[in-house]
Amino acid sequence: MPTMCQFRAVNIKNSSYLFIAGLLYLISSIPALAQDSSPYEREYPVLDYGREQLQDVVTGLQGRIDRGELVMEYDSRRGYLDAALEALNISPSSQLLVFSRTSLQQPLISPQTPRAIYFNDDVYVAWVQESGLLEIAAMDPEIGPVFFTLSQLESERPQFNREFRTCLRCHDSLSLTGGGTPRFMMSSNYTGVAGQLVSHEGSIMTTSRTPISSRWGGWYVSGYHGEQRHLGNLLIRTADDIADENLARMGNRQDVSGLTDTGPYLTPYSDIVALLVIEHQVEVQNQIARTNFYARTLLDEADVLSAAEVEQGLQLLSEELLQSLFMVGQPPLTDSIEGTSGFAQTFMANGRKDEQGRSLKDLELQQRLFKYPLSYQIYSKAYAGLPGRVKEIITVRIEEILSSEYSEPDYSHLRTEDKQAISEILAATGWQD
Repeated sequence: MPTMCQFRAVNIKNSSYLFIAGLLYLISSIPALAQDSSPYEREYPVLDYGREQLQDVVTGLQGRIDRGELVMEYDSRRGYLDAALEALNISPSSQLLVFSRTSLQQPLISPQTPRAIYFNDDVYVAWVQESGLLEIAAMDPEIGPVFFTLSQLESERPQFNREFRTCLRCHDSLSLTGGGTPRFMMSSNYTGVAGQLVSHEGSIMTTSRTPISSRWGGWYVSGYHGEQRHLGNLLIRTADDIADENLARMGNRQDVSGLTDTGPYLTPYSDIVALLVIEHQVEVQNQIARTNFYARTLLDEADVLSAAEVEQGLQLLSEELLQSLFMVGQPPLTDSIEGTSGFAQTFMANGRKDEQGRSLKDLELQQRLFKYPLSYQIYSKAYAGLPGRVKEIITVRIEEILSSEYSEPDYSHLRTEDKQAISEILAATGWQD
């Protein structure tokens, strides 16, 4: 059996994380920590991931329910879904439908009964027909992704129950084998007519850096994307089903009502713009969480590591997060994208705007996803919850990257006008408040 350090060396390809892995292996080898039963308790005790007091929006909602400030209305068709979305300020236009059997409730999921996912900047809600529970994931500003279920049995005071290993068996970046951190997940899978995975070789975790041609297998996709191909809407029986002519036939749809019965759902859409946005958001949130876990652990063990090692680790972690924030490596769009659910308009309307009405949430959708390529997650409470030294490093680097003379290849996608606009938006919208 490989040691933890060997395991990380196999699973973490980026050289900066190999450095961090070595430092964390040193920390996790301390006998007093190794006695703890939970991987998170052993490797990241400073985070106290199992704490009772959380700061996420779902915990806040539960407090309102418990104090009698909010009554959750029960619906005979969808249980508490509608009420939860309203209470969490999640638009139905964000609806995404996934029919691959890749979640906790896989026996109930199929192309005829896809799992519906709804989201905003901080929280995700999943609903499955005939299920006894809702699944909820939220970004806690101190400990990152946290997971809940909500019983679909009518109750005077519904209870969001926090989940640990049931969800973290999958929602851990190394599947609880050591060195992992909690994560949100997006995947693309070659999916058969019953929702089953037909090839593990065709199953990948996707981010905003994944080519569109490899995305959304096992998902329904509505909206228009021109000649660009993706794997959405496909039920694979033979290899011919992924031929280019079939991919072309299955794309560019106003809605997905011709592919599945959308009557039980809030909308007939599984919007392509929402898919693009959620992939970017999940990537950045996971990076924030991993940076937070690693950085706080390094800082907490400064007596074990030298000051130079700690600082080098923080610098490397910050640079990885910066690349996600600045959308480094996102493939360009080769045709314009148009959603049909109204998600794009709702999403942009909620952005922090400067005097000219510009926002980091402004979508471009012609050659790239965002008009001003710096993530709106820079405003999030999770980003604000990062260690102060990490934010200091990132602030200095943002100023460097946005300077007119900066020309590092990784950031060559930032045009002069982009840099100026982003600088002005940040200055006007109080991103460090």
